[in-house]
Amino acid sequence: MKEYIVIFEWTGNNYSAYVPDLLGCISTGKTLEETENNIREAMELYQDLRSDPKYSPKNYCAIVFQLYIYIYSTFA
Repeated sequence: MKEYIVIFEWTGNNYSAYVPDLLGCISTGKTLEETENNIREAMELYQDLRSDPKYSPKNYCAIVFQLYIYIYSTFA
């Protein structure tokens, strides 16, 4: 398995983690250990989705762009 940098942050109430090289791969947990387990699972699911042509990066960007436009238009 390829190695990735994971950023862990204390948010005041819980921990969050994200992987800068995996767009949108984030997770949270009440403890650092729980957050580490959750981000490992998120990374595995991310890799599974990346292997599915339906969820190619090109399609993912289009979905995010459409979501952004929708959110922006509802508050404008």
